[in-house]
Amino acid sequence: MKRTKALAVVSLASVVMSLIAFAAPTAANPNIINPIPGLNGTNGIPNLTGRTRAVAQQTGLLSANRTQDANVLGTDLGIMWDNGRGQILTAFGDSAGLGLPNLLSGSLWAWRSSTLFRSSDRNLSDGMSFDSSPRDIFGQAKELVPSPKIPFVEISRVPTAGVAVGDTQILSMMSVRDWGEAGSWHTNYSGLAYSHDNGENWAVAPETQRPNVGGNANFQMSAFVESDGFVYQYGTPPGRGGLVHLARVPEAQIMDLSAYEYFDGAEWIESNPDVARPIMPGRVGELSVAYNEFLGQYLMLTTDQFNSVVMRRSPSLTGPWSEPETLIDTRELPSAYGAYIHPWSSGPDLYFLTTVHSNYNVLLMHTTLA
Repeated sequence: MKRTKALAVVSLASVVMSLIAFAAPTAANPNIINPIPGLNGTNGIPNLTGRTRAVAQQTGLLSANRTQDANVLGTDLGIMWDNGRGQILTAFGDSAGLGLPNLLSGSLWAWRSSTLFRSSDRNLSDGMSFDSSPRDIFGQAKELVPSPKIPFVEISRVPTAGVAVGDTQILSMMSVRDWGEAGSWHTNYSGLAYSHDNGENWAVAPETQRPNVGGNANFQMSAFVESDGFVYQYGTPPGRGGLVHLARVPEAQIMDLSAYEYFDGAEWIESNPDVARPIMPGRVGELSVAYNEFLGQYLMLTTDQFNSVVMRRSPSLTGPWSEPETLIDTRELPSAYGAYIHPWSSGPDLYFLTTVHSNYNVLLMHTTLA
């Protein structure tokens, strides 16, 4: 039965390959992809020779997690956070599977804008094993927040950051209007969604919407850090190539935009995102931030203007941030993007997730800190 199913997957994938012209790895549109190993030129994980090594493929047909059983043949991002219950929740972005194709959005794959997997695996040296995933009535990984997938209305609703506040799981999500030029997508707004049942079901909080105008445009994509009773929100405009801004809010008031304070480079100003100023030079792509006990510093992972994965360090949440250190050179893995820190990284071992567009799946990476 499993062999028959696998052959069916490959057969359908061959038909898809014959019908679609796949975009270059740096294209913004995540729907024009090919997640089938072999047919996309990918077999096994990349052999990197720099300071970072690829540990395991986390998603897709080459993953020990067998996410294809949840109809996730390909996906991207991989935003991780500790749920406060001994698990890591990982929210993925646009996920390709078999089924009714999304022709209106330019994809021949069945496609969900977001999926989620849970893990309690603390031994990351051989990859991160998934325990479970919210499933729909068909047994496939559930789309967390539905979107109409209509170009220039809302083509997708994509997670960019996650955090647990008490027993509530919270996601920051961006409403993508259109994918635009490579790396330059446009959003309608960003906003929060929440779950009271460990990510099984999600509801949006309309009162948290930030329209893509004025100071709110700088918080369309996010990274969350909890510290001293606050949730700190690092924000960028949509796309890859924005400056980083910083806000914070008391944990209990995370759903109240009027309770947010914005860092103007010297002090915190209440309720006005227009006063926020960039916290460092340099334009970046998707970002994650976490405190690292081994170094006693905060770490920020992003991509840079060359699409290399880089790391910066800071003694405090507000900076100053160091010059970027290259973790994955774009010349070695040219289609990589996104770099999301695993919250259970410890000692000199830094683990993070990165997407490889050429096979549209997510890899667990390891770097040794010094």
